[in-house]
Amino acid sequence: MSLTRKERRTGGFTLIELMIVLFILGLLAALVAPRLMGRVGKAKQKTAQTQIQLLGTTLDLFHLDVGRYPTEEEGLKALRDKVDNLPAWGGPYLDKPVPKDPWSRPYIYKFPGEHGPYDLYSLGADGAEGGEGENQDITNWQTSP
Repeated sequence: MSLTRKERRTGGFTLIELMIVLFILGLLAALVAPRLMGRVGKAKQKTAQTQIQLLGTTLDLFHLDVGRYPTEEEGLKALRDKVDNLPAWGGPYLDKPVPKDPWSRPYIYKFPGEHGPYDLYSLGADGAEGGEGENQDITNWQTSP
């Protein structure tokens, strides 16, 4: 009772078949990955824009209570931690510590601002002023990037 070659090969894949499948998966990944990476960058920009808007609202609440915006020295920490000699401080204005931007850098706060009462911004993915695409600065004085 000898088994024929076809009868012995009943349930596995050959090395060639596996290599073809891996090659096809690699091609699909090469086509899809760049599109996904672009979406991650845009999502980070939208996150930064939303956080800046929320911090701006919180700064306005601080201003309503105290009568002024935090100084540059006090910074955004004044939204969370009470500043000495501010009896009208009604905080904490944030439930959690001041968030970092999506690229893990602190937001830049300037008071007085050049574009309004204060300037609040992130330098984008590259961490340098200016830039385009993912490297574009996200600010409180400009609309969406």
